[in-house]
Amino acid sequence: MSEAPRPSHDEARHVLPRSHDDESQRSTSPSPDLPSAQEARAALDEVRREVAKAVVGQDAAVSALLVALLARGHVLLEGVPGVAKTLLVRSLAEALSVDSKRVQFTPDLMPSDITGSMLYDAGTSAFEFREGPVFTNLLLADEINRTPPKTQAALLEAMAERQVSVDGRTYALPTPFLVAATQNPVEFEGTYTLPEAQLDRFLMRITLPVPERDAEIEIVRRHAQGFDPRRMQSADLRAVATPAHLEAASRAVESVRVDADVAAYIVDLARATRGSAAVQLGVSPRGSTALMAVSRAWAWLSGRDFVTPDDVRSLAQVTLAHRIVLRSEAEMDGLDAAQVLDQAVRSVAVPR
Repeated sequence: MSEAPRPSHDEARHVLPRSHDDESQRSTSPSPDLPSAQEARAALDEVRREVAKAVVGQDAAVSALLVALLARGHVLLEGVPGVAKTLLVRSLAEALSVDSKRVQFTPDLMPSDITGSMLYDAGTSAFEFREGPVFTNLLLADEINRTPPKTQAALLEAMAERQVSVDGRTYALPTPFLVAATQNPVEFEGTYTLPEAQLDRFLMRITLPVPERDAEIEIVRRHAQGFDPRRMQSADLRAVATPAHLEAASRAVESVRVDADVAAYIVDLARATRGSAAVQLGVSPRGSTALMAVSRAWAWLSGRDFVTPDDVRSLAQVTLAHRIVLRSEAEMDGLDAAQVLDQAVRSVAVPR
């Protein structure tokens, strides 16, 4: 996710030129009630530093979550137990001054336990909707693959449409809204594999590694000095940004230019996965647009108003690998989706 040199003026063609339509101008221009794009970027940079007070050695994951928020997407967090997946989401919510809730997914969890349900109110002699934990800004769906597909599917409408439908009525979810679902990559007994349709709804799959030695020493040192991940106040986290900063940043991301050659590069990467002999199901057009969206968000966070091929390449794995379904014989040969995607990326010429 490194920044690349600015392209020449000859490369300044972009796929989505700014519209001169008045309505389009109103939708992309900053609101007088919102911070400026520069203020929003400075606030989100401060968010990274603030989260680092509680979460050590996961800077890439923090940046990826911010990218997902700006691109209005959702993330799948993977990592062995104890690498701060839950702490990461809680710390981010504190720094952004937004609400967060955690749901522990279990085999007996029902869809209404997530979305909410109609309850009878004896005082009014009427049924009223009682909101479930999905009505929040950052929802941590912990161990999502431990609950049956029926309950997993309860999140699909919320993730795709940002709303919940119960008894023929629709209830809008708050803004911002992000689902961060976790999976344990080493324990599969008693789990339910996420179907391809739901995996495709996640903008990115982020793997949290075990911290390096120096970072782990720092974690132990902080715990020795009194830090307790169960008590967020022990990290002395401050709210350094607001939903208004996120909204201003998301609007600014929409104006980031995508050169025609870069857009073609994104499409060629997706199409290369479909042509692989090892692949049963390659990256769909939704994956192509997802890669464009995260590339724009990362470019903006990096201080640029244009996307480079390096942005695309650095984000291809976290955005596309989970959308690839391999043939059974390829899996038996020891291949995984990340390797197949890496081969596809190497096979596509990088635009100059």
